[in-house]
Amino acid sequence: MADQYPTLLQCAVPATALKVLLWPAYRSTDFEVHRNWLAITHSLPLKEWYYEKTSEWTLDYPPFFAYFEWLLSQAAQFADRGMLEVKNLNHDSWQTVHFQRATVIVTELVLVYALYFFVKSSPPGSKKQAHAAALSILLSPGLLIIDHIHFQYNGFLYGILILSIVLARKPSGLLASGIVFAALLCLKHIYLYLAPAYFIYLLRAYCPGPRSIFTIRFANCIKLGAGIAVVAGLAFGPFVYYDQIPQVFSRLFPFSRGLCHAYWAPNVWALYSFSDRVLIYAAPYLKLPVNAEAVNSVTRGLVGDTSFAVLPNISPRTTFVMTLAAQTPALTKLFFRPTWDNFVATLTLCAYASFLFGWHVHEKAILLVIIPFSLLALKDRRHLGAFRPLAVSGHVSLFPLLFTAMEFPVKVVYTVVWLVVFLLAFDRLAPPSEKPRVFLLDRFSLLYIAVAIPLLVYCSLVHQLVFGAKYEFFPLMFVSSYSAIGVVGSWVGFLVVFFTS
Repeated sequence: MADQYPTLLQCAVPATALKVLLWPAYRSTDFEVHRNWLAITHSLPLKEWYYEKTSEWTLDYPPFFAYFEWLLSQAAQFADRGMLEVKNLNHDSWQTVHFQRATVIVTELVLVYALYFFVKSSPPGSKKQAHAAALSILLSPGLLIIDHIHFQYNGFLYGILILSIVLARKPSGLLASGIVFAALLCLKHIYLYLAPAYFIYLLRAYCPGPRSIFTIRFANCIKLGAGIAVVAGLAFGPFVYYDQIPQVFSRLFPFSRGLCHAYWAPNVWALYSFSDRVLIYAAPYLKLPVNAEAVNSVTRGLVGDTSFAVLPNISPRTTFVMTLAAQTPALTKLFFRPTWDNFVATLTLCAYASFLFGWHVHEKAILLVIIPFSLLALKDRRHLGAFRPLAVSGHVSLFPLLFTAMEFPVKVVYTVVWLVVFLLAFDRLAPPSEKPRVFLLDRFSLLYIAVAIPLLVYCSLVHQLVFGAKYEFFPLMFVSSYSAIGVVGSWVGFLVVFFTS
């Protein structure tokens, strides 16, 4: 990777070729979700978008993403008008498949530009590290699995996030950074988890005067407030006009869903659910009460309330309080030391907190942690030590999304090659840290990666050979729980690094 070789463009071309080859691969229900949104936004007047429910996959993203789907639908009509019929449920002609797959690739150009901007804006002494980090994101197995097989538009959205982060690197870009992030929130509201870090950083770096936090630059405050207001007005204005804001928000925040998703995201609640499973079998010996109606609940999680058989149930309010409590220490440090590195670190820690303690977290949301952390992973060897277990656990936790035999070699081989190439490259490029490394955290990282290999072999091959169709939930439970240990360990390691830097 010396002298920035291969370039982003040189990597993007073969990566695109691979993504085109994957067009016939497995598609999740998200493919039909986005096809239905194309149909809704193209065929119906705007005032009916958030009421339409012919399909169970109703429109539940913010208005800017709905407008984005409308724009795509203007081109979709030249590929296959059938995909734009609301009643054409599960329409998947080859023209529809090729069109939707192609839009993911084309919109990912936003990510390529944002990564180029990130490398270009990096200090001369860290260009190589920035270039390596940019390549790791561009070629991310997470984006390949989620966007180009499972099907979503995360590359496009994370490109906007990175662009906003990089704009915040210089004082002259702070206003644009805030406005771009506001637009991102109006595209996908999951990024609300990062909003506290943006609020604190802009409050400290853009609004006060250079000498004292008590000297307020009112012109800057007005420009930032006006910019955000314009973005919000463009997004939600039409729905305010139609008096539909309550309906829009009921779609965006469906708290009727359970604590855990169908596949447990590798977070604290996966470990909590695993512990509840173990206690079900241990309860007779420990003389613990068991809620018989809840015995099968923790494997559900997709809709309805998730109940636990032995451990206390968790409410949305509890998860909110825990998330906020986990974010607060990093936000406090950012308030008193508003540097760009601390801003990116706080974004990462806010993402960690929301992923680990949030309500109904999807396993796909791990990218919200991995991608911002990637921008700092090569700052020094202490940061890299915290990043390694996250890179392994975060990407392995996505494997259950692709459960068909055809995609098994793709997800495993690609992820393993990516981990070997980039973790070795990162190890060579990461500069020594100014402060001593933590021995236990380094050993945890090595031990975690070593144990991951036999665990994957068992879950992917041995379990089915030994048990056949029996205990089919065990491999998912083991992968989610073990991945959760890696994410939690990485979080603890990064907390140590952040607060001792």
